Amino acid sequence: MDFETVSAEDFGASLRGIGLNILVRNVLSEVTFLESVFGMVSHRVSADFAIMAYGDQIFQIHSDGTYHSNPMLSLVPEQPPRGGGLEIRLYDTDPDVAVKAAQAAGATVLQEPMDKPHGLREAYILCENGYAWVPSRPL
Repeated sequence: MDFETVSAEDFGASLRGIGLNILVRNVLSEVTFLESVFGMVSHRVSADFAIMAYGDQIFQIHSDGTYHSNPMLSLVPEQPPRGGGLEIRLYDTDPDVAVKAAQAAGATVLQEPMDKPHGLREAYILCENGYAWVPSRPL
């Protein structure tokens, strides 16, 4: 896959396994840090978004501004640490099934399953420790 030219929909639908999406105040600064400190490779870098590669693993960085309608933004503290900006994405888990199981277990459903414009159906579930688990599947 060419990360520089792939559409958002095709990129989103291709994701599998477990994924990380890190919400940051400044994407360009974070990319520079990750490249210089850890030797990571960046793709599709803009002020709003970057695909980062560490070995054969990839993850995404998004700016706060891209999350205007995302339920996670309300959990991000103004001052560090910003752990609330971390999503743990499970690309091979059906969000409808996971939400039912989460509700049965007493977990907090931050967002019910929804079809998203980036090619995934996803939900947001908070565990008792406050981590956001995002079960997702391609549309």
